[in-house]
Amino acid sequence: MKVLTTTVVDGRLEVPEGTLHDGETVTVVVHDDEAGFSLTEEEQAFIAESVAQVRRGDWVDGWQLLEQLEA
Repeated sequence: MKVLTTTVVDGRLEVPEGTLHDGETVTVVVHDDEAGFSLTEEEQAFIAESVAQVRRGDWVDGWQLLEQLEA
């Protein structure tokens, strides 16, 4: 996972060349003046590790978690 901060110029995202590759899926979170947020380096690292765990198959879905909690 990558965390990328960029700007909009003429209605398009300015992304440095080589940052993203064809076919990649991206999620855009738009900061507004009413409710914004920022992540610390530790929070960004936590999210990156969480995504890596999912990619390794090291996760359980919500139903499995409820079963484990009930046991």
